[in-house]
Amino acid sequence: MNKIIKDSISIIGGAGHVGFPLGLAFGSKKYKVNLIDTNKKNLNKIKSGLPPFYEIGAKKILKKCLKKKVLFFSNDLKTARKSKFIIICIGTPINKKLKPEIKYFLSLFYKLSKIISKNQILIVRSSVYPGVIKKILTILKKNNNNIVYCPERIVQSKALIELPKLPQVISGFDKKSVKEVSKLFKNICNKIIISSIQEAELIKLFSNANRYINFAIANQLYIMCEKYHVDFDRIRKMMKLGYERNLNLPSSGFTAGPCLLKDTMQLSSFYKGKFDLGSAAMKINESMVDLVIEKVKKIKNYQKKTIGILGVAFKAETDDVRDSLSIELIKKLKKRRYKVLYNDVYHKDPKQHEIKVVIKKSDIIIIGAPHKKYENLKFSKNKSVVDIWGFLKKI
Repeated sequence: MNKIIKDSISIIGGAGHVGFPLGLAFGSKKYKVNLIDTNKKNLNKIKSGLPPFYEIGAKKILKKCLKKKVLFFSNDLKTARKSKFIIICIGTPINKKLKPEIKYFLSLFYKLSKIISKNQILIVRSSVYPGVIKKILTILKKNNNNIVYCPERIVQSKALIELPKLPQVISGFDKKSVKEVSKLFKNICNKIIISSIQEAELIKLFSNANRYINFAIANQLYIMCEKYHVDFDRIRKMMKLGYERNLNLPSSGFTAGPCLLKDTMQLSSFYKGKFDLGSAAMKINESMVDLVIEKVKKIKNYQKKTIGILGVAFKAETDDVRDSLSIELIKKLKKRRYKVLYNDVYHKDPKQHEIKVVIKKSDIIIIGAPHKKYENLKFSKNKSVVDIWGFLKKI
């Protein structure tokens, strides 16, 4: 029998956007953290002291963790055998039909069922729709029923800032396991909320759906303003001025990324496709790409002009381009045979151009992601600028 190390944690998906910062958070509290991931490139970067993606504060904490030798690295699931806690942080994508694709996700637990013992606690941190945690219990029941669901609700690139501030929802089938995991997370979180499994599943998905729908409200207003030639930013400012009930109205822009749409669609699938509000939000948010193209087509001689896109990440202050609507915009423009140049100050891409080159050679400038590093840029009067974010008005 393998000896379980009390203060040891294995994170499956430990080199990813959820697992890596979580590993650093626990490593900084002197836990021994085993980062398990199939992405050898990311693991090697972490080993050398380089965060594999943009994460505020990660480099400094990583350096300390490596110095204290609390981080371990593997691409073999079997190395999780000695850890008291095994945390699952792998993705739960949706397919082309916008349905949850969980076959690969569940296959992981069939593999784990042959590895783990009854003395270990499994913590699921991935986003799953209601009923999935019970399916996992069915898979593991013979060997282990210490399954705890602890959904993450972190804004990407700010995990290390938000982990200590945000309440952690913890749910499980076994009271003892819930108690132990609560004690674990109290090391990195200020507040713990105990819920049922289904409550936790709904909390996670509806938290993202709520944000996705809220962004859609702003984008719907923006679309209306465009139709009637009214200034969206001016209206939004007046709506919020001295009227607290409108303070939650966000700015317009591309609403995308690997979480908001995906989790909204997971919720829709769980609700048998009757989540009308989520479907309407998707239609509005996804239509913003076509709206930008329509704005380009209103520019004189647009077919002969070079289009420059600043920011291809799915949102500001991140290097993540997964499910980015800026990338979708580039694809659609190129399909129409427009000449497109682009730059992103965070995302590394050998095909992109320097900022100065994009600005100099482009006749039309599109703000794809409103990174703060673009704030001081100046455009000559002969440039046409498409800015659905209202970014340039804030400068």
